[in-house]
Amino acid sequence: QVRLVESGGGSVQAGGSLRLSCVVAGYTDGRLCLTWFRQAPGKDREGVATIDATGGRTYLASSVKGRFTMSRDNAKNTAYLQMDSLKPEDTGMYYCARGRGFACGLSVAEYSYWGQGTQVTVSS
Repeated sequence: QVRLVESGGGSVQAGGSLRLSCVVAGYTDGRLCLTWFRQAPGKDREGVATIDATGGRTYLASSVKGRFTMSRDNAKNTAYLQMDSLKPEDTGMYYCARGRGFACGLSVAEYSYWGQGTQVTVSS
């Protein structure tokens, strides 16, 4: 059984920073891509950042490029999302998801395993 557990959310003022973590447990089928999504109230879930299985390549949505950084530590089975220069529009529930391949995209349909989410609130 694959489990993903997010942490690190909280409330910050605009311009602040947060670092989210996603611990992946319970699988032995090798390294796969990991992706962060977010969902604001009343809106669809959207892909924010994805990283390939080795951590060698990342892709970020245009809305967060230059402000967010995604990384992973495979020795710890953990992925991170460093969020700087946060804006009120970054507010939402942030979810970690595990993909099915070495590298993945930002489409929700690609993912079968999700964490429970961690809330990020940015005030102006």
